[in-house]
Amino acid sequence: MPELPEVETYIRELAPHLRERQILGAHVFWPRIIAAPDAAAFCQLLPGQIFQEFGRRGKYMLFGLSSGETLIVHLRMTGELRIRPAGFGRDKHTHLILDLDNDQELHYRDQRKFGRIWLVNDPGEVISKLGPEPLSNDFDEAYLSAVLARRKASIKAVLLDQSVVAGVGNIYADEALFLAGVDPRRSADSLDSQEVRRLQEAIRTVLAQGIELRGSSLQNYAPPSGVKGNFQEQHQVFRRTGEPCMRCGTPIERIKLVQRSTHFCPNCQR
Repeated sequence: MPELPEVETYIRELAPHLRERQILGAHVFWPRIIAAPDAAAFCQLLPGQIFQEFGRRGKYMLFGLSSGETLIVHLRMTGELRIRPAGFGRDKHTHLILDLDNDQELHYRDQRKFGRIWLVNDPGEVISKLGPEPLSNDFDEAYLSAVLARRKASIKAVLLDQSVVAGVGNIYADEALFLAGVDPRRSADSLDSQEVRRLQEAIRTVLAQGIELRGSSLQNYAPPSGVKGNFQEQHQVFRRTGEPCMRCGTPIERIKLVQRSTHFCPNCQR
C-alpha cells in the first residue's frame, strides 16, 4: 500500500498536469469505488469544476476544486492515477475516467478494487480521525512520548495506527524501528525517553528520505510519471528476510505482527 512518501510523490507529479484543468465529464465504471456521494451524483457534480489546490493528509490525496469541494483519493493496495490522452481507452481495471479540457483524461485504475474516492464539502468528514503529520511540528517528542505511555500494544502496531501518526505504514515503520534500534515486538509503553526521541527522529528521517527518492517502488507502486521510486534500494530490513544486517551481519528476521509482515534485526533492535 502506498504510504506517505509515495502519496506525496503522486501529488507532486499530478499537480503540474491538473492545475487549472477543467473537468468536462466523469465516467464511473464500478460504482463502489465512489465512497461519497453516490456514483450518479458524483458524475453530475464534477463537470465544470476546475482543479485548483493539491495536498495530502496521511495516505489521502486532496484535490481542491473551484466549487470549494474536495476530491479525496485513497489508493489502498493497487490503486493508481494516470494522465492519458483523450480516447486512450480502458481495460477492465479502469474504474473512473475524468475528461479534461486539454484533450487528456485522468484515469483511476485499481486491480483489487480496494481504493476509494470521495467528493465532499468538508474534508474532515473523511480525514478528521487522522493523527498528526509526522513531518509537522505537531509530531514532536512530547506528543509521541505521551501517546506511547498510554499504549500497551506492540510499538509496531501503534505506529501503524493512523490515529496516532498519519501516513506511516508497514515499510516505513519497519525502517524507522530499525534506525531507532527498537524491537518491533516491544510494548509501546516500555520505551524510555531516549528511545522515544530516537524513534521520533527516525520516523522523520526515513519519511524524508522516502520522499526525496520518490517512494518505494515494489510490485504495486509506480508514480504517475511511470518512473519508479528508488527508496527500496535503501531498505535496511524491509523484505530483506535472511539477508545480513547492514550494520552487524546478523540475518534479518521476518515475523507477523498485527497481521502484517514485520522485518527486523534481532541483534541491533532491542
